[in-house]
Amino acid sequence: MALAWRLCFPACRLIKRTKISKDRKTETMTALKPRASITSLIRYKPNLTTGRSGPVIRLSANEGALGPSPNAIDAMSRVMGEMHRYPSVDSSGLAEAIARKHGIDADRIVFGCGSDELISLVCQAYLEPGDEAIHTQYGFVMFPHATTVAGGVPVVAADNGFTVSVDNILDKVGPRTRIVFLANPNNPTGTYIPRDEVQRLRDGLRDDILLVLDAAYAEFVSRNDYADGIEFVEANENVVMLRTFSKLYALAGMRLGWGYMPHDVAAVLHGIKAPFSVSIPALAAGLAAIEDQAFEDRSLSHNRVMVDWTSQKLGELGLEVCPTVTNFFLTRFPDEQGRTAGECYAYCAERNILLRQMDAYGLPGYLRMSVGTEEEMQLVVDTVAAFLGQEPVSA
Repeated sequence: MALAWRLCFPACRLIKRTKISKDRKTETMTALKPRASITSLIRYKPNLTTGRSGPVIRLSANEGALGPSPNAIDAMSRVMGEMHRYPSVDSSGLAEAIARKHGIDADRIVFGCGSDELISLVCQAYLEPGDEAIHTQYGFVMFPHATTVAGGVPVVAADNGFTVSVDNILDKVGPRTRIVFLANPNNPTGTYIPRDEVQRLRDGLRDDILLVLDAAYAEFVSRNDYADGIEFVEANENVVMLRTFSKLYALAGMRLGWGYMPHDVAAVLHGIKAPFSVSIPALAAGLAAIEDQAFEDRSLSHNRVMVDWTSQKLGELGLEVCPTVTNFFLTRFPDEQGRTAGECYAYCAERNILLRQMDAYGLPGYLRMSVGTEEEMQLVVDTVAAFLGQEPVSA
């Protein structure tokens, strides 16, 4: 018995210690508090799966309809043997390739883990606690999120319908304004403002306010009065343009974004960003993708055809489709039981078709869908028709 007790005793002490440790851990966790300014932030949960078995038609995330360029896939496979190395952005040749394509200075390009990282870096670099950053009513959700995480105060400027209002942005400018975010074209509305309006916005801002032009969907725009932001960066010392490889180039999984900016701003961002935030496969894929003009042309042609076709077919079903210059569009559903946007979302999800609900933007009567393949768009239209109790219209 005595031996058994002695053998058991260390375990008893361990149990007692573990209990004390857990109690102390609970006390510590209770006492440990995050910054008050970020406690209200809600985790972003991407809408990427239906939770059902089988293939999913995913039109909820504005991804590239045709998948990545075959050249990009080949380029990634060729660098797999270098995974033990840290990536070297400077020697990748990607900045030089982008510079050649757009006629810009490679030294003023900064890469990031998606353009999201660059948005966060701008906020960290140029917002003191309590400083304000303006974003538009239906602007990208990362703008207020990154502002808040950096200790800044997000300020909302109302849109004019679904289009950015320059007047409303300028009305919100105050003594603590340090950044103005403008997504042009805008997500999730698909609208844009022309070059003259962007110029009016820049002219109306103080020199100590940084204008950040998020041009994630610039490649899709074919309007003569549109400007992606390059000319504003070239003409000013307080404008940043952001771009991404996630949309047209269909490399969302690679998380590759870039920004074009004044030398001083680039130096600041390089000083605070993680040194290896862009991976070797991302650099290789980006270089191959941006040099594959044939694939880019094919993707743009496909997008134009599918946006026009799908908008027309949904209109024939009696739905209101908002005009768009991008690879996605908003569709308004009736406000009557059995025909609402939320019910259509659920109906499609049950059939492994993912669309995007707009409740978080204050648009519960709308769904957003991005462009997929021709077969996917035909199936989506027929599924929406069935939901509305109508005959298929995809033919």
